[in-house]
Amino acid sequence: MKIKWRKWNRAVHRDVGYFFFAMSLIYGLSGIALNHIGDWNPNYIITRKMVEVGHPLDQEITREQVLDLLQTYGEADNYKKHFMPNMSQLKIFLNGGSLLIDVETGEGVIEKISRRPIFHAVNYLHYNPKKWWTWFSDAFAGALIVLASTGLFIIRGRNGITRRGAIITAAGIIVPIIFLLLYY
Repeated sequence: MKIKWRKWNRAVHRDVGYFFFAMSLIYGLSGIALNHIGDWNPNYIITRKMVEVGHPLDQEITREQVLDLLQTYGEADNYKKHFMPNMSQLKIFLNGGSLLIDVETGEGVIEKISRRPIFHAVNYLHYNPKKWWTWFSDAFAGALIVLASTGLFIIRGRNGITRRGAIITAAGIIVPIIFLLLYY
């Protein structure tokens, strides 16, 4: 009996592709985010708002005075604690951010930090947070090898691996080799 290897090749390629569809999206999105980490923060949205108290602040500011100040900006409920890192600055810690004020001028900035939707979660998974996730990620890496290998033999004829497919595959191999020769 002749083994129908093309049929098995397509079935393996299809089913492995279906199973690891979500992983492909996770690693694709997080890969793009991490490639551009110098351009933006893929994990957090950081917003800054300039504020002006309008008068110098006392260096012995009390908790009640800080809460009154925060009330002006709608942040009183987010108060955690405050301290003076030096004689000219007041640092107020808030849930989800902070407020830094120059006590002499009364000028300051509220900085709020929140998780970036989707990207924070996929980056968390990309960093392999648990041992079992590392095993699943390793299985995905192996599956990528299977998908790449079985994908070569899906199409037959002039568009397959023996003609057009061979040229495109060779070009895909040459690009990383050129990069390595130039920059490694």
